[in-house]
This record gives sequence, C-alpha cells and structure tokens, in this order.
Amino acid sequence: MRILIAEDDIELADQIKHALTSEGHAVDPVHDGEEARFLGETEPYDLIILDLGLPKLDGISVLKYWRNAGSNIPVLILTARDGWADRVDGLDAGADDYLTKPFHIPELIARTRALLRRNATQRNPVFQKNGVSFDSRSGRVSLNGIPVTLTAPETAVLSYLFHNANRPITSAELSEHIYEYGVDRDSNTIAVFVTRLRKKLGNDLIETERGRGYSIQLVA
Repeated sequence: MRILIAEDDIELADQIKHALTSEGHAVDPVHDGEEARFLGETEPYDLIILDLGLPKLDGISVLKYWRNAGSNIPVLILTARDGWADRVDGLDAGADDYLTKPFHIPELIARTRALLRRNATQRNPVFQKNGVSFDSRSGRVSLNGIPVTLTAPETAVLSYLFHNANRPITSAELSEHIYEYGVDRDSNTIAVFVTRLRKKLGNDLIETERGRGYSIQLVA
C-alpha cells in the first residue's frame, strides 16, 4: 500500500517512514503543505498522514482542499497535545482519525492498519483464501499453516489485492500503489510478481480477468 507522510519534523518523518516501510508499504515523505497538497491531489495514495502544523500551507487548508476536490483518501492527522481545537477542526474538515504528539510509533502503525482495513472488504486483519493466510499486521503469509517467504514486492502486490478484493486491479494500478514517488514503474513486472505468487501460493488464489486485470475473490 502507498502512503504519503506530510510532516515538517524531518527526524520524525524518517522514523515514521522507516516503520511503515518495514511493514511493506511504499512511503513518500514531504515537509511542507504545498508539496503535500500537490502530491495528495495527483498521486493515488491509499492513506495520508498529515501534520497540521506544516509550513507554507497549514494542514487544515490542505485537507479542506483535498476534500473539496472530491478526494476520499483516508487521512490521519497529527496534532500537538494541547491542540484540541485543531483536532476538532481536522475531523470537521474530513480527517478520519487523529493522533496527538508525542506518540508511540506502534500506535501510529496500528491506526494506519485500521484505516487501511476500513476501505477493505473486511475488518479482520487476517485475510484468508484457499488455504492462504495473510496477516496484514505482520506481513506474514502461510499456505495450509506452513509459512511462506515472499519478497517485498510480492508481499506488496498480495496486500493490495487482498485489501481491494472482489474487483479487478490492472497492472498499472498495482504499480502505482507499490512503488514510491519518482521510482520508475514498469507495469510489466507486475505479471512476474503474480506468476511468482501463484507458484508459491497456488494458481487459484489470484484470478485473471481478461482485459480487466487481477483479482482475489473473497466471500462477502
């Protein structure tokens, strides 16, 4: 999954990026409101972590801009401990959740998982299909109870397909959501990752809908 971090504290942004990258996400950090507004408008993120005290353009203004433009990307706002009014303004502006500073990174990670699952077809953090179990909290994958080792790109593809189950996903969409901003995106490699996943997890897990893309079908 692809996440935007808009945080002007570079050290904190780096800590958040490291934690999210360790979870298998593609992460783009920015440090001012103008760049955050631009990327949030032009790039297909699955989640945005937004500090309200950004330079150049404050977080509330950025969030209002996105929502007025019709964006429904989940947004987790970061606020100062005594900024209760900012939290209210952020939620009223369209934020999905908030976290006060200072915070523990594991709590932030848990909140990001919950927000990502909110748009998925299920709330359970463990996705299961045809003997395959994918734990979105740890990234662990097993087949009939036996652990399976996946590469980071394979895990990213599997995660995105599970979180967006029951609809076809094109190679272009997959490549947009597993690579960071500025990275060359070759959608042709997606077919390679899918082939490897089928060899490791079985041919019936990921379906191909001709002309439409790949999908994992889960029972609603």
